[in-house]
Amino acid sequence: MNATLHKRLVTEASASYRPAGPWAWHFARGKLGGDPLFTALLTPGLLPARGRYLDLGCGQGLLAAWLLAAARLHDRGQWPADLPPPPRLADYQGVELLAAAVRRARTAFTDSPAPIRVNTGDMCTAPLPAADVVSLIDVLHYIPADRQEALLRRIRDSLGSDGRLLLRVGDAAAGLPYRLSRLTDSLVVLAHCGRFPQLHGRPLDAWLTLLQNIGFRTETRPMGSAGFANTLILAQAA
Repeated sequence: MNATLHKRLVTEASASYRPAGPWAWHFARGKLGGDPLFTALLTPGLLPARGRYLDLGCGQGLLAAWLLAAARLHDRGQWPADLPPPPRLADYQGVELLAAAVRRARTAFTDSPAPIRVNTGDMCTAPLPAADVVSLIDVLHYIPADRQEALLRRIRDSLGSDGRLLLRVGDAAAGLPYRLSRLTDSLVVLAHCGRFPQLHGRPLDAWLTLLQNIGFRTETRPMGSAGFANTLILAQAA
């Protein structure tokens, strides 16, 4: 993706959060502009051309904002002719534990033409409606190992044969880069909740083994920034 398109996408997607206040807008601009995940999501073939999304631990809904922004640029003729059309949302449901983030998301998507719903809830117990894509981005390490496995099994059972799970995880075997990324996560939780979380990471090989034992086949892509040890995993039914 060229720099001009990336800048347009960040501006377009973050603008949705202006009604939600300066914090929501600045956070969106910083995250969308600096995290390589969002550029990777537009890699041809990674996401379906049109799909139903279930975003667990969705925060203020940046995934939805990003895909909607790409669709708007395409519809306005501002999408490069040499790139395939961006993936589109047929439906989006987000689940987020923090009520303040849910309020920001709902404000941002008030006028969205696409069906966007963001609800307060615990991803471990929330219903799992039919979806083509389930995403778990930087959230699994906040829950204990047994609940991680139980959630992933529920997702595997809920996905159809063409469904896909997107998750980004840290590699606990990566040494200092992993510790830096987990420190960042802890500080974010401290800022939002006033407490340090207990984190439950795994080495990347252990994440992959867990997914394969549950019944997924997996592909991986390095997806860290600023030296962080994060990996994007695409998992589909084996």
